[in-house]
Amino acid sequence: MSTETLPAWFWLIYYSFLLITFGTVIYSLIRKRNIRMSITGIVFLMTVPVISLLGCIGRGEGQNEFEYIFAQFLQGAVWSIYVVIGYLFLIVWWFVSFFNNKNMKLQGKF
Repeated sequence: MSTETLPAWFWLIYYSFLLITFGTVIYSLIRKRNIRMSITGIVFLMTVPVISLLGCIGRGEGQNEFEYIFAQFLQGAVWSIYVVIGYLFLIVWWFVSFFNNKNMKLQGKF
């Protein structure tokens, strides 16, 4: 039984995103910046990929992971809602982190 999956380049970008985000979250905690957001980021980094993997195990043939998560999200599956919220949070964390660092550089506090 063979199911579709996303291409290798997607997985390379995905795992790179997770690893780089983990490194920057740890760096942010060490520097004592955005502590609450960083701790929340670590929680999402540790739980979202696992929940996503476990949720996608039961997908049918002809669907890749993204299509299945999106379909489950539209049906209101709690696990997929959590996964989408987690990924959105991580993206927002990057924007907040970027703009905080940019503002600190402009103020000379970096």
